[in-house]
Amino acid sequence: MASRLGIGIIGCGTISKTYFDLAPKFSGLEIRACADLNRQAAEARGFDYGVRALTVHDLLLADDIDLIVNLTVPDAHYLVSHEILAHGKHVYSEKPLALSIRDGQALADLARKKHLKVGCAPDTFLGGAHQIARKAVDEGQVGEIVGGTCHVMSHGMEHWHPNPDFFFKPGGGPVLDLGPYYIAALLNLIGPVKRVCAMSGMPFKSRTIGNGARKGEKIDVTTPTTIHAILEFQTGAKVTLTASWDVWAHKHPPMELYGTKGTLFLADPNFFGGDVSLVAEDGTAKPLDGAVHPFGAANVDDNGTPRANYRAAGLADMAQSLLRNDASEFRCSLERALHAVDVMVSILKSAETGTFVDIEHQASRPQALAAAEAGKLLA
Repeated sequence: MASRLGIGIIGCGTISKTYFDLAPKFSGLEIRACADLNRQAAEARGFDYGVRALTVHDLLLADDIDLIVNLTVPDAHYLVSHEILAHGKHVYSEKPLALSIRDGQALADLARKKHLKVGCAPDTFLGGAHQIARKAVDEGQVGEIVGGTCHVMSHGMEHWHPNPDFFFKPGGGPVLDLGPYYIAALLNLIGPVKRVCAMSGMPFKSRTIGNGARKGEKIDVTTPTTIHAILEFQTGAKVTLTASWDVWAHKHPPMELYGTKGTLFLADPNFFGGDVSLVAEDGTAKPLDGAVHPFGAANVDDNGTPRANYRAAGLADMAQSLLRNDASEFRCSLERALHAVDVMVSILKSAETGTFVDIEHQASRPQALAAAEAGKLLA
């Protein structure tokens, strides 16, 4: 059995640095080449990390590349992933997998035909904070989960991102951009969603870029930037999700789950670590230490704040499955990514039509990632 996969990266923008920095910390991964439509961006990343900078075409044809990580902008995810599969290579895509169920299913059909695998971010639900919460749920410490709330709110990306246009176009917006983290976390803790209903709004018709060479430039907003949704799960639990880029400040925690025996206060699913606590029915509070899990310990400095960042854990989990030729489903699987796409586009459809929307594409909860197994993924 081979000990590692040859990894290529298409898309050498901001997020690519995280993959270049963190992938070497995991076993089974060796980044060998990168590509971008902007040749200079690829050459800069290649120089910084000592890998080959290729054209997209040459990377797709490279014999030493087994799997390509798709880090392009969201509205290019489907087309790039389709080309990767068509050239006989496995795909791991940044979220979202695609912007429609039709496109996502087309990827699934092509992967099946070519005997290839597709994985998709986010993998933050594999973090120590979320796995320690999963353990509490699986052990029945909160009883049956009956409800919850999720809040992801800010005033958008234009203040820090030098090219934020795609965030405010169809295919962007807070549900498709940040929703995958919350849906993956909820699927991990509760299971699949049965149906949704939602309302949306777009109060700011333009945004002003606040950083970089285009500072001061106005861009149009053409997709909803505030969404209030209710998700009903197959278990019967009902969870409220508020996603907005129209909020200057708030005091809502990222996630809470309400069970028949207590309440779980959860960490922000955008991150691998964070505070988790359980309040039992008698009112006693117990902190749950996610740092005891390998993917909960702080390992990076985020502007002076120690933070746990294990992005590429999902890629490593997929790689190990491929190296073992394992028929079982890895955790950041195509099926779960398709379920998330269905949930997100159904939320937007419900907001547009004013109706409940059933989720057609179902998926199972991912297998929990125990500390010992997580440790084996690290190099």
